[in-house]
Amino acid sequence: MRRKDKTSTITVPIPDHRELLIGTLMSIIGPSGVPRAEFEEAT
Repeated sequence: MRRKDKTSTITVPIPDHRELLIGTLMSIIGPSGVPRAEFEEAT
């Protein structure tokens, strides 16, 4: 998944398995630009 704006492109990996290690999840949340709280609400 990619997010582009005027100055940069952020690539966010989408793992192909159900469970993620917390470190993997945090490395996806950080660059996504989506607040961590939104990920917590979605669960």
